[in-house]
Amino acid sequence: MSESFKFGRGYDLAEIVADGIVSGLGIVLALIGATALIFYATVWSNHGGIAAAWIYGLGLVLCLSMSFTYNMWPQSRTKWLLRRLDHSAIFILIAATYTPFLERGADEPGILAMLIALWVMALSGIFIKCVFPGRYDRLAIILYLAMGWSGVLVIEPISSYLPGITVWLIIAGGAIYSLGVIFHVWERLRFQNAIWHGFVVAAAAVHYGAVITCFSLPVAI
Repeated sequence: MSESFKFGRGYDLAEIVADGIVSGLGIVLALIGATALIFYATVWSNHGGIAAAWIYGLGLVLCLSMSFTYNMWPQSRTKWLLRRLDHSAIFILIAATYTPFLERGADEPGILAMLIALWVMALSGIFIKCVFPGRYDRLAIILYLAMGWSGVLVIEPISSYLPGITVWLIIAGGAIYSLGVIFHVWERLRFQNAIWHGFVVAAAAVHYGAVITCFSLPVAI
C-alpha cells in the first residue's frame, strides 16, 4: 500500500459520531472492568493470577483505546501510523485474553506451550503489520481468527482448570467476534465501522465475564 492513505472509504459525520460513541463506551467499561478485575485478583488470586489480570486488563484497554484514537483521527500521515498500531493491538488483545485462562493450567507442558505460541503469533502479527503495512491485511484477518480459535486445541485439558460457565463464555465471545468480522470487511455498508465495533465491545464484555468467572475458581496461593 502506498502513502495515499487509501485504507477504507470515507465515513460521514453521523457514522463517525456513532463509531465514537460505541468505542468510547467500550473504553469506559474496559477501564472500570480492568480496575475491578485487578483488585479482585490482588485480593483473591496468586501471583500468576495477578500478573495475568494485569496483562489482560492492559491489553483490553490498550486495544479499545488504540481503536478509538485511530478511527477518530483525521486523514493524515499520523492516521496511517495509528492504523498499524490499531491492527497490532488486536493481536495483543487476543493473546492477553487467553492469558488468564491458560495461566491456570500453565503447569501442564501442553497448555504452557499454547500460551507461549499465542504470544509468538501475536508478536509475528505485530511485525507483519508494522513492517509491511497494508500488504497482508487478509492474511492478518486469517491470523486473528486462527489465534482466536486456537484454544480449541487445548479445550479438553484446560477445561479441568476452569468453571464450566467460563468455557461457554469463551466460546460465545469467540463466536461474536467471528460474526462481527462479516461487518468488518463489509465496507460498503453504512455504519459498518460502528457495527463492527459494537460486536467487538459485546464480545469483549462476554470474554470479560469469562475472565471474572475464571478467577472465581479458587487456586493455591
